Amino acid sequence: MGQLARGESRWEVYLESEIAHDEGTVRGRIHFVNGDRHRQSAWIFLEWSLKEVQERFNDFSANELWSLVESLGP
Repeated sequence: MGQLARGESRWEVYLESEIAHDEGTVRGRIHFVNGDRHRQSAWIFLEWSLKEVQERFNDFSANELWSLVESLGP
């Protein structure tokens, strides 16, 4: 989905989505990758379509993404 950068810290940001067949919904979570470091959120999106998951992800500001990646550990 893009790159998150602040100073010398950089993370590649990816959105993973998965269809929940039993519910007819789509869930999503965010992955942050920096070299061999990988952090991922829980399944934080649950919507009726992939488009809605992507729209919700796009609502996140850079500051919110930084807060999320920092909350996921060292």
